[in-house]
Amino acid sequence: MENKTATFRQPTDRELEFTRIVNASREMVFDIWTNAEHLADWWGPTGFTITTHNFDCKKNGIWKFIMHGPDGRDYPNKIIFLEINRPELIIYKHLDDVDTEGVSFNVTVHFEERGEKTFLSMLMQFNTAEELQRVAREYGAIEGAQQTLSRMEALLLKIQLI
Repeated sequence: MENKTATFRQPTDRELEFTRIVNASREMVFDIWTNAEHLADWWGPTGFTITTHNFDCKKNGIWKFIMHGPDGRDYPNKIIFLEINRPELIIYKHLDDVDTEGVSFNVTVHFEERGEKTFLSMLMQFNTAEELQRVAREYGAIEGAQQTLSRMEALLLKIQLI
């Protein structure tokens, strides 16, 4: 498993962790996580698009967006950035708000330089094991996160080829 470039594990019954070695510099990877124009090109599972209504990427800043599913359904989302430490760390809370989907969890994303590549780890923490199971079942959180990171990696490759 150590030789793979992407892994998934469940460290506890309330956590999902996704890791990936990305063939791009840490600065470049961090940039596409903190730029709304880039996020529009990769955020969300395969077939999804997003429309950003507000993006303030700083501590206590808010990102409000709608994920548009391939079936035509819209999923309102709200994220508050808890910590931004360029280029190594982003911590945010996905909020369960009055005008959003009923999903709440914290995410910690680490960006570790590995030569010309970046080791990215994304840890999702839910309040309860039941909430994690519900989000995995109803929203496809595991597959969705894996697809989202694959889309991120594809965008990085495209940017590097330009």
